[in-house]
Order: sequence, then C-alpha cells, then structure tokens
Amino acid sequence: MRDENAADVCGVMHCFTENWDAAKQALDLGFYISFSGIVTFKSATTIQVVAQQVPLDRMLVETDAPYLAPVPHRGKQNEPAYVKLTAEYIAQLRGISVEEIAEQTTNNFFTLFKGATHAHV
Repeated sequence: MRDENAADVCGVMHCFTENWDAAKQALDLGFYISFSGIVTFKSATTIQVVAQQVPLDRMLVETDAPYLAPVPHRGKQNEPAYVKLTAEYIAQLRGISVEEIAEQTTNNFFTLFKGATHAHV
C-alpha cells in the first residue's frame, strides 16, 4: 500500500482478516477497517484482537452477503440483517453497547463515503 501511495486516497480494508500489524499499517495510511461475520467465528482470535484495538472512529461493520454469515448462521447464506449480530459481537468484545458501535460505524460510513445520503424508510 505504501508503494502505491495509498495514503493519497481514502479507503476501507474490506472484510479484514489480517493481524494488528497489518491493521496498524492500514490505519496509518488513513484507511478504515471493516469487519464481517468472520470476527464471530471461534477460530478468528487474531481478528477479534484487532476488533478490540481498532479505534472506533476508523471501524466499519459489514455483512459481505451472501457470504460469511456470522455465528449462529455460519455456513448458511448471509443477509444484510445479520450485520447486527456482527456489531453485537464486536460490542461485547469491546465492553461497550451495540448502540455505540452502530452510531459510530454509521458516522464513519458517511465520513468515508461523503456522497452517500441517509435512506428514508
């Protein structure tokens, strides 16, 4: 990323599955770190450590639907509604409320994607 002048752009590390060193490098270049349902997997201890350390103002949560459904739906087709399960899991890891995760990651989305608008449902 450094060799490609990634710091000259803003972006997101989609479906992050690396260790803290890789996350730190991406954060230092101005990237956001996005977690999918993988973070809920029992075997994902490295990603769980990263989810505890990434600053909240640089975190996103995603579904990657139809893939990578979080526990308890692992192995089944993922769907957008399951993003809440991933957010709840990260909130539990961090010892904060899911509302705090939801509010901050929503704000982060609109900071990163400046042209996006809120949907009126």
